Amino acid sequence: MEKKLTKLRLALLCGGPSLERGISLNSARSVMDHLSSEIIEIIPIYFDAKRRPYVISKAQLYSNTPSDFDFKLQQTATSLTQKTLLNTLKSVDIVFPAMHGPFGEDGTIQRFLEKHHIPFVGSGSQACKKAFDKFVANEFIKSHGFFTLPSVVLKIYETNHAQILENFFQTHAITRAVVKPASGGSSIGVFSVANPAEALEKAQLLFSKRMDTRVVVEPFAQGIEFTVIILENRFGLPVALPPTEIETDYTKHQVFDFRKKYLPTGQVIWHCPPRFSGRVIEKIQAQAEQIFALFGMHDFARFDGWVLPDGNIWFCDFNPISGMEQNSFLFQQASRIAMTHTDILGHVVQHACRRYGLFLSEETRITQLPRKKVHVLMGGDTSERQVSLMSGTNVWLKLRRSKEYQPTPYLLAADGAVWHLPYHLCLNHTVEEIARNCRNYQEAKNCLAEFEERARLRLGIVGPKNREEFFEPQQMALEEFVKQSSFVFIALHGGDGENGVLQKLLHEHNVKFNGPDEEASRLCMDKWATSQAITQLAIPGVRAIPGTVAQTVDMLSFSEAQCTHFWQKTIKELGAQTLVVKPRSDGCSSGVVHLQSAHDLKKYLSFVAQGVGHIPKNMFSGHADFIEMPSVMPLELLFEAFIQTDILRVKANRLKHYARTGWVEVTVGIIETAGFITVFNPSITVAEGEVLSVEEKFQGGTGINITPPPAEIMAPRVLQRIKRLIGEVAQKLGLRGYSRIDAFVEIMVGDVLIIEVNTLPALTPSTVFYQQALAQERPLFPRELIELFVHNKDERDAVLHSHGAKIPIAE
Repeated sequence: MEKKLTKLRLALLCGGPSLERGISLNSARSVMDHLSSEIIEIIPIYFDAKRRPYVISKAQLYSNTPSDFDFKLQQTATSLTQKTLLNTLKSVDIVFPAMHGPFGEDGTIQRFLEKHHIPFVGSGSQACKKAFDKFVANEFIKSHGFFTLPSVVLKIYETNHAQILENFFQTHAITRAVVKPASGGSSIGVFSVANPAEALEKAQLLFSKRMDTRVVVEPFAQGIEFTVIILENRFGLPVALPPTEIETDYTKHQVFDFRKKYLPTGQVIWHCPPRFSGRVIEKIQAQAEQIFALFGMHDFARFDGWVLPDGNIWFCDFNPISGMEQNSFLFQQASRIAMTHTDILGHVVQHACRRYGLFLSEETRITQLPRKKVHVLMGGDTSERQVSLMSGTNVWLKLRRSKEYQPTPYLLAADGAVWHLPYHLCLNHTVEEIARNCRNYQEAKNCLAEFEERARLRLGIVGPKNREEFFEPQQMALEEFVKQSSFVFIALHGGDGENGVLQKLLHEHNVKFNGPDEEASRLCMDKWATSQAITQLAIPGVRAIPGTVAQTVDMLSFSEAQCTHFWQKTIKELGAQTLVVKPRSDGCSSGVVHLQSAHDLKKYLSFVAQGVGHIPKNMFSGHADFIEMPSVMPLELLFEAFIQTDILRVKANRLKHYARTGWVEVTVGIIETAGFITVFNPSITVAEGEVLSVEEKFQGGTGINITPPPAEIMAPRVLQRIKRLIGEVAQKLGLRGYSRIDAFVEIMVGDVLIIEVNTLPALTPSTVFYQQALAQERPLFPRELIELFVHNKDERDAVLHSHGAKIPIAE
């Protein structure tokens, strides 16, 4: 029976018990950003790690990770019993599960929805169950004639794991293998091993951590990795999109891991379209469509696989619910056939609705009033360029739905050229990828044309592409770009984008821009100059971290004895036990390391001398992950006393505070209006190591930010003092527009130690700035906040007044 709807109510399921719950938030956030409209109402429902459901606010979807709010769900969300969950789900028209990993993709939540006859997006329980288990899926497609590599499964209760592995390695003459959970995702818990003993060790590790009760072992594939999105057309036929080739270095037997999947890095390159021959692309698409139908899948899915040296295609991983980050494979491949984020998500949801006889009226097109043009500039050549790309892309995507501003994306390439970008190139993985694709556009266009038109035809997409969105990239000089602009949203981080050079150029051409002016930008980009300025301000209760600077080139020739002398001299002068080293003028945790000894100093200097892009894992105590390094050798290094802080951890949905020194690290967003500095509630930053990593700052699904600080940790009077002091610092430094200040604060009294001032803080999809704006008396949503950054002073003043956010700071 058909049912025509004038408004669609959609329950968006996110979270869940798996290790991919943070990625689930990213996916849910994209659905909210691009589907929520006048005719689609979205109700977020969150499952915690124990599968307990809650109706959460839309604001909580913009948290960095579920750990940001898990411990306060009882106070901030509506707990649901199974009965009230069912009532809620039955009150909507359709459910969109955006959960990844076990519970979300293994058929569990789908079986629950099917049992209660609740319409939902995506494949049914049997298809999910069959596809999600890596061993079962591999055996299933093999039984239907598809090529597979051999694999073996270890079960937690078995006692003969060693013998199984010995036989497997020997039978198949394996010299390198992969060990992974049978029901895992996002490459979490995936290991490359060289022999049966290593395989056994990793399997036992996975079992001990209860990551799964079954572990799969398979040969390390030789060849080229790819991933492909499959959709359904209105007749229920699968349609594969142009696949993405994943180019990375396998010489040391690395896997395409979580970090490479979700954080832009030069260690991996995405090629869409792939560099395969047309025949290979057709083979990938044809087999993907056949396997999609074989599993009985619906709406959409993502399959990962390999093109092997002998020409065989091996599909090794089947994802019933593709990740939906802002530049995920789903959106990247859809954009290659001229579909926007809203187009592809709308296609998936509308197809699911049709299966249940639900038909949504076309959205009424409101005549668009002229919007003010905003040119979003991102990229650059600094070590922060990939974060800039995430920021700029997010700003552009958010403002696309603004009624006031019309954003246009531009890339500042490493060679100084500016490129006017079409929609699809904005979704490439790195600045380098975009620049290369701009230069080689004709070649890629010719390769893609046939596959693009075929996919559009088979999906039933009628009409021409939107030429205002999808066009050939256009190159220009920076000066020409400036002359064409009336407002430039600077999404650059570091270098000339943040040190006052670009601000001066724009000011000279009477072009408006976001953020502070030339003078404040130049000051705050220089961490040492900022530290000295803070000291000279002599604000009671505010200090700079004790530090000193040294010429990099002089230090590179230090012997062991000279390193020891410098170390002992510096820790004595600064009254420190250990030191933090960082480039004098860089950001985003680039090159920031906690040094424990003179030996660590010598080791750090050797990495600087080598000009490495990153320092490998576990090279320094307290740094378990890679450490990004500056793209250009810094002229000077800044050494500061390491500030020991209290330990904060979120365990079993409870915030644990272990007092040590009474100091905690916070980050605070500020906005300047006419005569006022608005100081948002600070966020306590919780690092896994001793220095916040790039991931913890900017990658959705990692890092923990507690906003606002709980009263049991920081009393309201202390919080107000900290905000007042931060506001005074901002005003006296001459900050205009908006900025973010990082600091250590004393939780009993409220004294402040300034770490740094970011005049163009990152605006990635889950930035802490959004969380702080959403914690206002009346939440300020991300698009509204970005619009606020573009507003003039009087407009900002009016908006902030309506949100109860203004805090006057005395002259």
